[in-house]
Amino acid sequence: MKPRLMQAIIGGLAGTIVMTLMMYFVAPMMMGGPMDIAAMLGDMMGMSDTVGMIVHFVLGAVAFPAVFAFVLWDKLPGDPWMKGLVFGLALYVVAQVVVMPIAGAGMLSANHPDQMMALLGSLIGHAIYGLILGWWLGKGVAGEAV
Repeated sequence: MKPRLMQAIIGGLAGTIVMTLMMYFVAPMMMGGPMDIAAMLGDMMGMSDTVGMIVHFVLGAVAFPAVFAFVLWDKLPGDPWMKGLVFGLALYVVAQVVVMPIAGAGMLSANHPDQMMALLGSLIGHAIYGLILGWWLGKGVAGEAV
């Protein structure tokens, strides 16, 4: 069976919620402050934090899951959770090599006061996002009720 869009959106939404909660509630324990994705995206676009958060959720719940389900699903190796992990790690690389420099944080978060913790937090968040997305989408593809 092929992935369905609604399954992808639900998995992406769940992964985005978990990742976002981690940025605002777990990251402060690791880095002494939250990873404020809403502010970063809003500033990048010259818009408000609210717009930044909306963009974060649209990318995480709609755009990325659609690419994962309909472009990459059949091309990525392994079980659904592994496909998701690989996808999440690819998003991590793009975030650190493309998005962070555009946002002013530097390549591989070089401008962050605690670069290693920023990298680790981003890695964990993207990995968990991908795992949730892949696992949920795999449940639907395997024919389980979701």
